[in-house]
Amino acid sequence: MNTQTFPLPRVVSREEWLKARKELLAEEKALTRARDALAAKRRRLPVVKVEKDYVLTAAGGRRVRLVELFEGRRQLYLHHFMWNDERGHCMGCTAAADTSFDNPKMRAALAEKDVTFVAVSRAPIAAIEATQREKGWTFPWYSSEGSNFNYDFHVTLDEAKAPIEYNYRNKAELIAAGIKEEDLKGDWTVNSVFVRDGETVYHTYSAFARGLDHLFLPASFLDLTPYGRQEDWEDSPEGWPQRPTYG
Repeated sequence: MNTQTFPLPRVVSREEWLKARKELLAEEKALTRARDALAAKRRRLPVVKVEKDYVLTAAGGRRVRLVELFEGRRQLYLHHFMWNDERGHCMGCTAAADTSFDNPKMRAALAEKDVTFVAVSRAPIAAIEATQREKGWTFPWYSSEGSNFNYDFHVTLDEAKAPIEYNYRNKAELIAAGIKEEDLKGDWTVNSVFVRDGETVYHTYSAFARGLDHLFLPASFLDLTPYGRQEDWEDSPEGWPQRPTYG
């Protein structure tokens, strides 16, 4: 339990609080309607045929085609599980795995809607299996080692493999946005969604960086609390508890 003392939010009468809460509620409702409208546009996004017949590695070294990851369902949600040579599996992906990916009921709820959940990393399958044993994780996790899958979907940045692109920006645009050229390497945060028609697979959607933010369940709860996520990028009142996001 944290025994540190932090400032309280401003204390007011019930009447003043109710007025402020109703004002915020109006904004929340507007955001909900905007989010619904955005989701409607996402459902109308065109798709791109996946021309390459990607072959990945499943548990036990079994080789599988991308279409097999669907497990017979029409839709596939694929989390590109970051893996860096120096540190192994990513801290953020690990937290997401602990809180949601490894929840069988969450995966069953997706399956009821014809969606299969999987994770893919460029790590060797032996390293993935070792991590799963260590963590006790049971979600489907495949290796893309030996294929261009990670590079084609702009998960792993390596100019020797593919032109640098992330979040629909090329290298020059990323540098202009303030990212250092030397940082444009290794694995970055991405998810991808696919739909199939028989054996033909189509890429429907990918999100990058904070585009995956709302999928990390604890953050959704923390956003409703006075101190929020307590990370140093947040706009919070003076004295609020904050720490580096990956500290």
